[in-house]
Amino acid sequence: MKKGINIWSFPQGMTIAESIRIAKDAGFEGIELALNETGELSLETTEQEIREIKSHLEQADLEICGLATGLYWSNSMTSESEANRTKAMDITRKQLELAAAFNVDTILVIPGAVGVDFIPGSEVVDYERAYDRALECITALAPDAKAAGVNIGIENVWNKLFLSPLELRTFIDTVGSDYVGSYFDVGNVVHSGYPEQWIRILNKRIKKVHFKDYRRQAGGLHGFVDLLAGDVNYPAVVEALNTVGYNGYVIGEMIPSYTHHGEQIIYNTSRAMDAILGRVK
Repeated sequence: MKKGINIWSFPQGMTIAESIRIAKDAGFEGIELALNETGELSLETTEQEIREIKSHLEQADLEICGLATGLYWSNSMTSESEANRTKAMDITRKQLELAAAFNVDTILVIPGAVGVDFIPGSEVVDYERAYDRALECITALAPDAKAAGVNIGIENVWNKLFLSPLELRTFIDTVGSDYVGSYFDVGNVVHSGYPEQWIRILNKRIKKVHFKDYRRQAGGLHGFVDLLAGDVNYPAVVEALNTVGYNGYVIGEMIPSYTHHGEQIIYNTSRAMDAILGRVK
């Protein structure tokens, strides 16, 4: 398995170029970038801007190992608004386009929500209706993914949808495309389950993996802690990943960053991942 770091782990406002430099210096092999509404990598990004980012990556000898986005929290495939659902699908298509340009094999997609507790005033959608809409949208997007040669990785997040690995497995199998799978986040399931079980159940459907840690006793968003400081059984997680034959990137996603000396979390995460992956000499 290769070791990557998510762009959201860096201090807010840091440029992509500087993030790439620090990621390389910290010992990562890849960096996961994120599509934003505006900024360096956005819905309006030009071919020249893509070339500039690729140049920074090549100079650092660093791969782009994934393409995430936070835009699905305000643009949902399960929304009661047809315009909102259409915008969410357009975002996925833009992700696929950019991923193909960057030669990235998988994008992170959140296919809507039943409800989101950490976003005040978030729309609440009937669970069955949300599931059906998500299935309709992802099924419609699967040919786009195939045409781009890029996987759609559905992330398990706190969206009150896909509450068990059995449900997510069924959803992926119902879509029935080799280009639709799981973008599995280890830390996101700890509050209600065991990531090593999810891994064994999702098995070959896992396209990409996020590493986080979570302390159940803290609860809520405050439960997310540094790697190896929470309740994730990382020896069991690595064993499960090896058992299912996963050999792609594992990507640290450290949110939130430190209040002071924000860059240090990148170096700490790199060392913790070395321990988790058995790279410590």
